[in-house]
Amino acid sequence: QVQLVESGGGSVQAGGSLRLSCAASGYRYSRNCLAWFRQAPGKEREGVAAIYTGSGSTYYADSVKGRFTISQDNAKNTVYLQMNSLKAEDTAMYYCAAGLLYGGSWSSVYEYKYWGQGTQVTVSS
Repeated sequence: QVQLVESGGGSVQAGGSLRLSCAASGYRYSRNCLAWFRQAPGKEREGVAAIYTGSGSTYYADSVKGRFTISQDNAKNTVYLQMNSLKAEDTAMYYCAAGLLYGGSWSSVYEYKYWGQGTQVTVSS
């Protein structure tokens, strides 16, 4: 059974940093795209960053480029999201997702079959 377990969320002041972790198990890690999405109250879930676990290619939403970094530790089957220079608008529930993308958009929720339970990030200004 595929499981994605997020951790690392919390409350931080604007300008601060947090690192989210997503521990993945139950599937062939090297054939997946792992991504971070976020959803603020009243808003749609949006893609934040993604990494193809085989090639290591990464993708970012324009709103987080230069501030967030997605990385992976293959030995631990874990993907990280380092978030720096956090802003109040980064406040949201952050979800880890896994899927086998065959030419689809990394930022589309419909491309991902497996989702974690989410971890809350709150940035105060």
